[in-house]
Formats: sequence, structure tokens, C-alpha cells
Amino acid sequence: MMPDTSAVLLRIQALTEQLHHLNYEYYQRDTSEVSDQEFDQLLTELQQLEAAHPDLALANSPTRRVGGTITKQFPTAEHRYPMLSLGNTYSEDDLREFDERVQKGLEGAPYAYVCELKIDGVAMSLRYEHGQLTQGVTRGDGTRGDVVTANVRTIKTLPLALRPGQDRPEDFEVRGEVFLPLPVFEELNAEREQNGESLMANPRNAASGTLKLQNSVQVAARKLKFYAYSLLTPGRHFTSHSAALEALSRYGLPVSDTWRRASNIAEVLDFVHYWAQKRFDLPVATDGIVIKVDNLRQQDQLGYTAKSPRWAIAYKYPAEAARTRLNEVLYNVGRTGAVTPVALLTPVPLAGTVVKRATLHNANQIEALDLRLGDLVFVEKGGEIIPKITGVDLTARPAGAVPIQYPTACPACGTALVRPEGEAHFRCPNERGCPPQLKARLEHYVSRKALNIDGLGAETVGRFFELSMVKTPADIYDLPARRPELVTLERLGEKSIDNLISGIEASKQVPFPRVLFGMGIRYIGETVAQKLAAHYRSIDALMAASAEEMAAVPEVGGVIAVAAAHWFQQPENRQLIERLRQAGVQLEVTGEAPVPASDRLAGLTFVISGVFEQHSRDELQQLIISNGGKITGSISKKLSYLVAGENMGPAKREKALGFKVPIISETDLMALLPALEEAAGFEIFPEETPPAPAPEAPSNRPGQQGSLF
Repeated sequence: MMPDTSAVLLRIQALTEQLHHLNYEYYQRDTSEVSDQEFDQLLTELQQLEAAHPDLALANSPTRRVGGTITKQFPTAEHRYPMLSLGNTYSEDDLREFDERVQKGLEGAPYAYVCELKIDGVAMSLRYEHGQLTQGVTRGDGTRGDVVTANVRTIKTLPLALRPGQDRPEDFEVRGEVFLPLPVFEELNAEREQNGESLMANPRNAASGTLKLQNSVQVAARKLKFYAYSLLTPGRHFTSHSAALEALSRYGLPVSDTWRRASNIAEVLDFVHYWAQKRFDLPVATDGIVIKVDNLRQQDQLGYTAKSPRWAIAYKYPAEAARTRLNEVLYNVGRTGAVTPVALLTPVPLAGTVVKRATLHNANQIEALDLRLGDLVFVEKGGEIIPKITGVDLTARPAGAVPIQYPTACPACGTALVRPEGEAHFRCPNERGCPPQLKARLEHYVSRKALNIDGLGAETVGRFFELSMVKTPADIYDLPARRPELVTLERLGEKSIDNLISGIEASKQVPFPRVLFGMGIRYIGETVAQKLAAHYRSIDALMAASAEEMAAVPEVGGVIAVAAAHWFQQPENRQLIERLRQAGVQLEVTGEAPVPASDRLAGLTFVISGVFEQHSRDELQQLIISNGGKITGSISKKLSYLVAGENMGPAKREKALGFKVPIISETDLMALLPALEEAAGFEIFPEETPPAPAPEAPSNRPGQQGSLF
């Protein structure tokens, strides 16, 4: 039975429009018109329709938010309007001189300014055509930039389709800043510190690095945001910059509400003074103020220098630094055993806060700075966020000061530290007996993104740990039966105990992906946990998988797979899983497994390597699995096909040829699959013949790099 494609298209269009509207209400107006469950059901329906009818999927579908495109390089594009840099100043006198030049250039005509906070992020140019986002390009050299459209599509606050409006241009560009919110930045660094990874220096570098990630799924996980600050059209569409900002907001684009119109330079300076300290209360990093002449015709009249406009200037707040004394160095042991040094300082005011501690990252930094206890050190805030020691005042060094020696034993349990090859951190290998590691794993298990147990936060679970009541996550589920002991504890009343027990019971309904994440397996973050859970669907199937098999799962690489396989092989961890199972924790994906589109590839195994023209590797893997095939990560004589794309390693090709494994292209693979109407989940009439063989002369021509969008 052939599906009614016109009806399907209408439903796809309706779902797309509804989801865009719900996203706008949620992210721009903080309004939830439907429950999360209802939203997810709508999104799932759209995903299923698009999977069944990929030719009907709209370019700016809300499903693109989750990412999926993988690229090995970014193409470049020329900016229609050059992205010039602004002149910078750190002096208020320079602002007054700028105002005098504006006054002279406008020959005494009245004028006003628009003042905007300078967000510390990555400049981005977006193109909208007929209300649809069609391109995202980085600043680059100002003339050409990298096309990162697939990555900017994952930014949830950025509309893929604009709201209707009579004054909306059909074709225009939006300039703005992509940034990493401070809470997200701090979460990422906390997680990296726990894993013994080097910390990100500041949100700007983190945002820039995120936009250049090759996998847009990873970009989506970073939760970038965007603020628009300029609208450009081929003709003059608005009379002023302030009117354009208001229009951008009406169209649904996020515009920071901190901008203000100033009638004169005195009001500009008032704005500068107001935000000098107030900006530290914002959930976004800022480093200055941008001042622009408001009237667009006056901007034209003032014109440009070779490098920057004469009608705008950026005032940068001076970087704050302080000198204080290094009193002590503590060594924190994280969840994965990484030992991180922390400097204890004489308290000193800096960038709106009182700084008492500063990270020292690792032994290499201590050695590079030649730090000694009692030194007077210079402290700055990296990106005005993380306090860091940048140097030592050698003229004030105490006589006989001895260089700081990094410990050779764990400061918590005394176990000899190890430093794995290629890593910057020393680690404590005592996973089963090191108290900070055990405590940190408990805190991770009850954290918001994992089990999120109401009434059992980090402080409470830490207290239970210190009292030896809870040592592993499984012990948490024994607490309800120990109520008589709980009521004897100070600061834990009957109501708190009731909330705790209810929270523990509710945690048994937390979905398997979050439970897997909560187990704290090294390298398995939220995204990887979701991928593994979706692929294996149960903890038993996951435990039975080899590292090689896990490495073939989308978004799971060799390092992650080896760590996970090792973790599941440990008897203590298997015992933990059994206790969690007995407690009733979700250890499998609930609901029916996805219905296979067909069994056309049943009994066949594939290796996918390289970059493809029409699909991402993730999508190809899902197509193979949904049609009964299996994915593996290595080539052997049992392999059915090697699907080759551009940039596939020569070693894999040689190995496949040695085992006489057919090497096929993306086009050849698609020829093995059933027709779209079969794969769509409508009536399927199985054929009597076995799965189609590979073409007699498979093409080894690699596909060209491309994008689904």
C-alpha cells in the first residue's frame, strides 16, 4: 500500500511549524505551552516521518537541533558584507574623542548612540532567506569565513524559521555572537576536572572550539547560545540600528535586553559605569561595551576606515589583576582519581569577587611558574571567570623559599600516584578504597543530570558517606529500611526523611540512559550514555559487548569503549549492577524496540569508514541496523561489506582487499536497501529471494564532502 505523500508532507509541515512555535515560546519567552512529554511525542513523530520520507524533510526541521552531521573540514564562503573589526579603547578620554569626531563628521547635526554589552564569544554571520536559516559563517578574516551551518543549527535559542512579519526582509543577514553560558562553562570545567582533563581557559575559547567540532551531536551537547546585534539587507530597510534590534526581536531572534539608547556621550559613560561591576551578575561573560551611532544614514555619512567603521567603537574594561600571597597548596582527588592542585591565597578582591583560591591545573604548571610557599603571586581571572596565578613577584620572594614538590602519594589514601602516558594529571589508582573518589561517585550518582534524587543532594549523601551508611550507589536503596537510624541523626527531621524516601523510590523510574551516566564510568558522559543505551537497550547486552563492538556504536570511540569494557569486567561493578537490579532501578530501555524497516540486510555485517556525500556515518549506521544489518568496528574475513567514503584510511582498504571483503560506496549501500515506501513502515511484501548481493563491480570512488542541509 503506497503512502499518501501529500498527507505526510502536510503533517510534516504542521509539526515543524508547531515545534518552531513551542521552541520560541520556551527559549525566548520562558513559556511552556505543553509538557515536556507532549513536546517529545511531537518531536518523535516528526523524526519518524522524516526517517520514512527523507525526501520530504524540511531543511530547517526542529529535528536538526540534535545534530548528526559529521565533517572532516569546513568549506569557506565569502561574506556579502565584510565583517570588520571595531576600534578598541580602554580609556574614557578616547570615548570623548570618538564623540568629538562623530560630531565633526555629522557637521553638528543631532545624533544618538546605541550602547550594547560586548559578549565574549564568537562572531557569527547568519543568512535567512524567506524566513528560513540557510547559512552560518564565522568571521574568518573578515572577508571569508568557515561555513558551520550544521553546528549553528544545534543552538536551541536560535530560530531555524523566523516568526512572520510584514516588515521582515525576504533575504537578510544577522550578525551576532555565539557564546557559552557561564553555568554551562563551569559545569564543563567541573566535569573535566573530575576526569583529570585540562580546564578550558575561558568561555570564548570554549565556544570557538565547540563550533569547530567535527560532530554536530557534540556541539548540541555543549548548549551554546546566540545573541543577535545587527541586521544587514541589500537596501536600507530600517532608519536606525535601534529599530533593527527591535525588529530582530519581533522576528524571534534572541537579542540581549541590556542594550540602551543614549542621547549623548554623558549617557554613554553612565552606561559604561553602570555595567563595570553589574556585568559580573550576568550568566554570560562580557568584556566591554560597543557604542554605535544609531541613525543608519548617519552611519553611511561617517563611513569607514580601511579596517573599521567610523561610527562605532568598543570600550574594553581593563583586565583586573591583583597581587597576594600563596599560603598553601591543597591537592583534590576527583571522581576518576585525578589529583588537581589548588592554591590557597590571602583573600584579595578581584573582578567583583573576593578570591581565596586559584587552580594550578597540574604539576607542569607548578614547575613552569617555579612556585614556592610564601611567594607573592599575581592573580587574574581567566576570561574574568576562573582565578589563575599568572606569575610570581620575584623581588619579594622570601629567603630560602623551597620549590613546591608535587606529592608522590595520594593525599587522601596514601596510595602511590601514577601518571598515565600522555596525560598531564597524576592519578590515584585506588578506585575501591580512596574516600574522595568513592564520595565523588556518590555525588555524581545523585546529581541533577543523573538520578536527581530529591532530598539527597551532594551534601546529604556526603554526610551519609562520612557516617559509613552509604558507600556505593546501591547502598542508597537500603536507606528506607534504616529509618530508625535516620531519625536519630541531627538536622534530619521526619519531613526530610519522608522526602528522602520518596525521592529514592522515584529514582527507580529514572530512564536507563541517565542511570548509565550516573554510574560514573570514565569518559561516558550524557551523550555517550544515551547512544549506548539506545543501541544495546539493556545493561546485560551492554555488559556482554566487547570493546570492539562498543567502539562501532555511533559517537563511541576506541578510548571510551576500552574504558567501558574494562569497567564492566570488574566483579565489584557487576555486583553493583546486580544490587541496583534488585532495588528496582531501570537497567533497560522501556517501551517497544523500534520496528525494523525491513530484514533486507539480515545476516550481513558492515564497517563504515570515511565521510559521505548524502548521509552522516551515524545515519548510515542507523539505516543498516534498521534494515537488519549489524555494524562492527574492525575488518575480518567474516565481514560482509566495507562501506567506503572520502578520507578512509588506506590500511582499512588494504586489509579489506586482503580478506577479499567487497568494498562498496554509499550509492551501492543504498541500492541494497528496500524502496522508501517499504522502509516507511507501511505494508511490506517480503520477497522470496535473499538479500541483494553487492554489485559485481562495486565502486571504490570516495564520495565528496557534503551536508544534509
